[in-house]
Amino acid sequence: MKKVITYGTYDLFHEGHYNLLKRAKALGDYLIVGVTTEYYDLQRGKLNVMDSVLKRVENVRKTGLADEIIIEDHEGQKPEDIQKMGVDIFAIGSDWVGAFDYLKEFCQVVYLDRTPDISSSKLRENRYPIVQLGVVGSGRIAPRFLAEAKFVSGINARAVYNPKEESARDFGKAYELESYFGDFQEFLENVDAIYIASPHETHYEYAKQAIEMGRHVLCEKPLTFTVKRAEYLYALAEEKGVILMEGIKTAYCPGFMQMMNTARSGVIGEVRDIEACFSRITPPGLREMKDQKYGGAFLEFGSYTLLPIFKLLGCNYENVEFDGIYAENGVDLYSKIHFQFKNALAMSKTGIGVKSEGQLVIAGTKGYILAESPWWLTKSFEVRFEDPARIEKYSPKFLGDGLRYEIADFVSKINGNEKMSHCLTREESVAMAGVVERFMEERKQGRRGKY
Repeated sequence: MKKVITYGTYDLFHEGHYNLLKRAKALGDYLIVGVTTEYYDLQRGKLNVMDSVLKRVENVRKTGLADEIIIEDHEGQKPEDIQKMGVDIFAIGSDWVGAFDYLKEFCQVVYLDRTPDISSSKLRENRYPIVQLGVVGSGRIAPRFLAEAKFVSGINARAVYNPKEESARDFGKAYELESYFGDFQEFLENVDAIYIASPHETHYEYAKQAIEMGRHVLCEKPLTFTVKRAEYLYALAEEKGVILMEGIKTAYCPGFMQMMNTARSGVIGEVRDIEACFSRITPPGLREMKDQKYGGAFLEFGSYTLLPIFKLLGCNYENVEFDGIYAENGVDLYSKIHFQFKNALAMSKTGIGVKSEGQLVIAGTKGYILAESPWWLTKSFEVRFEDPARIEKYSPKFLGDGLRYEIADFVSKINGNEKMSHCLTREESVAMAGVVERFMEERKQGRRGKY
């Protein structure tokens, strides 16, 4: 019996997929079809998959062409499967010519002609119009966003707004955008969605106005400074039928999700303590060091350090305390926030004038997870145990600056796909706003660590 194996995502199953499977089936007597998982698709940079893995498997099954369906979930699986299953022929679409020649060591490799003028990408574009997006603000993060957006299909970053029209014009020309605006309402009339990358204190009003006009909003952290305002924005977005997302890019990265799932799996037992640190020595002339009201370490980095705490321990802490070291102008150079939960403790450490080891430690009853700096980009982490010789190392793939995962999820939600809604929930976002609110009250009162 001659065995044939082929792999694919099979998203938005179409005639081209069917024809490819039919050609693969004709090469032998027994066809094995590998279908990729959502997580593996994210790892390899395929960010626009719409159908769930169960739906994609079912669509392949319905063709009646597959004798066996398997799941592909990691890099290097193909040669493993070929050897384990005694495969004679590996078949794949002709758009991959040469890419899998390394498999000739294990079996025959055949590149099959694709069905012309049909693909999942084209179907996706026909079903979901390209999201026309505008960027609010032209500061440090805006260029990184534009660079990353180019790797996400289904979105066109076409415009920029800055209340200083000259700045918007210069930015628009520098990054070859279609248009620029100094008037916010006019800007909103020309886009479907916005990315807010302006100073912290402007986030709420920009988001509110955009949502009221029926525009989708991806807003940099912090979304708001109060629980009341955060809850209002989410309720307004729901009423208007638009998407509101807080842009904490770590939440959407495959490696961070894998680390959270590992912590939840029970391999380290019950999580009892989390310490998350993000510190960076900041030049004195930057906004974080100068802005007495909206600058400082916690408002700059606190969303990152709160993220793993709330994801693993929940949002219902019993007590929170703040300690800090402040500059003469009132900006916190270093902040520690201590949380007490029913059966766990946690600490957030952020610094712009104090440098510490920027690591994440998740301590459990059977072991602990260590992710070294920069853990917020999650390119690796380790699981360690009482036996110092027992260390499990993970090195998930991380592409670009990390923003592309966040952007892809934003587009996916706009298109009605909520499969990644667990990455950063509404409850978690509102809870973070609550900590920000408490922090700002403490800082205003001068009750903690000021000298």
